[in-house]
Amino acid sequence: MGNLFNSSLVDTAEHHAMLRDSVGKLVGGFGRKYFQDVYKRDAKPVELWDALGDAGFLGVHVAEEYGGGGGGMADYNVIVEETAAQGCPILSLVIGSICAPIIQKHATDEMKLEWLPGLASGKKRLAFAITEPDAGSNTHKVSTICRRNGDGWSIRGNKYWTSAVDEVDAIMVVARDETLDERGRGALSLFLVPVDAPGITKTPIETALHVPETQFILHFDDVQVPKHALVGTEGQGLKHLFAGLNPERICAAAINNGIARYAIEKGTQYAGERSVWGVPIGAHQGVSHPLAQAYVSVQQARLMTARAAELYDAGSSEAGEVSNMAKFAAADSSLVALDQAIQVHGGNGLAIEYGLADLWFIARLHKTAPVSREMVLNFFAQHSLGLPKSY
Repeated sequence: MGNLFNSSLVDTAEHHAMLRDSVGKLVGGFGRKYFQDVYKRDAKPVELWDALGDAGFLGVHVAEEYGGGGGGMADYNVIVEETAAQGCPILSLVIGSICAPIIQKHATDEMKLEWLPGLASGKKRLAFAITEPDAGSNTHKVSTICRRNGDGWSIRGNKYWTSAVDEVDAIMVVARDETLDERGRGALSLFLVPVDAPGITKTPIETALHVPETQFILHFDDVQVPKHALVGTEGQGLKHLFAGLNPERICAAAINNGIARYAIEKGTQYAGERSVWGVPIGAHQGVSHPLAQAYVSVQQARLMTARAAELYDAGSSEAGEVSNMAKFAAADSSLVALDQAIQVHGGNGLAIEYGLADLWFIARLHKTAPVSREMVLNFFAQHSLGLPKSY
């Protein structure tokens, strides 16, 4: 009979438990009220970001040779989720899950040395510009053009819903060649463009999101970049993107899982303390069962997210499917959990001071982004079930 005790699994579980505890204590020292106050003041959570960086949490997925923790997305998933579970859902952590893996896997040694240590410490920041007003989920149809200009390139076009441009040093821009193939597609390339480069116009988007990150429309008017701004190989940008898009889905799921945990904790606490006619409202199945059912769904989403991170770290071909499933499941389950927590609070659930209602659109965001649930279902129907392509 084989050994039923897998010590590596136990070691990983203990490591993640310790990591979760450390992150929880650090971020819990700031807490939901701090995060709400930052948003109310139209400020940035600089103190929290710096504390996460100083503790080494921002770079756990970056190789040790570049100042990171040498872990992977499994570790980073714990950090993103636990930060949100303390009432501080930082969307910029998702950007860190996109750009660092792409640079680490595909950039030149010079670019790795220039950027990865700073990204790991939090001292350097990147934005990620891929979405366009007319391209939507169809990355093949991006209209932002990169033209050869001597030894460098000239970039022209528009990007939409680019996060935190006012907090970063540079923007990772997805652009295409002028020449289109028979299907109307141009070869994609990735560039690191300084945020203050001449020719970039930044227009804030007013949103319903109660988060410190501002969303922007970007216009690139023949922005000149040198040859060393190219990330990876010219024309191979689509392949390079996959190093960052699966982590993006994992971290979007992690944020929603953290929000859901926060909501269930607050809903459960209120249900246990709030009494009507001398009985805690949580004693009634009409209150307890929906919370319990939401808890089950959230735990399922958390397990799927952890599995997606493991598969990505292992380089498995299944990582794409499971990462999309995790994002899909976490978006749905977090909204149910949040809605039920608000309902348990009655009218108080809509009061900002209780810290629930202002999480709604952050959680709702991930039914639409980074890829819509409809496109996720198209992916499953075609690639998982073998049904005819519908788009």
